Amino acid sequence: MALECTISELGAVRLACIIGRVDSATAGGLEKAIIPLFDTSGCHAIVDLAAVDYISSAGLRIILMAAKRAKQAKARLVLCGMAPQVREVFEISGFLKILEVAADQASAQALLA
Repeated sequence: MALECTISELGAVRLACIIGRVDSATAGGLEKAIIPLFDTSGCHAIVDLAAVDYISSAGLRIILMAAKRAKQAKARLVLCGMAPQVREVFEISGFLKILEVAADQASAQALLA
């Protein structure tokens, strides 16, 4: 399955909704979609993973790159909507300890408010 990503604006926050599998074949598309979210200093972003059913280490690397780019831009990245199997990958990798994660888009917006 191909990876789809839609970007929208929620006021001053950018929202990236990811759909599909994130693996070595699709990680490049994820990178092209979410890394530019932080081209503007101070622009916060939410990445909604509710429609992601699988993420590999290649996808985790892109998420980590985005978090580092956000920090450099003095912005915040919040992930939300993880399915249990995706959350487990983030848990095992230790990423839940270093990334901001919310249950859903509304909770993510509240974190950034």
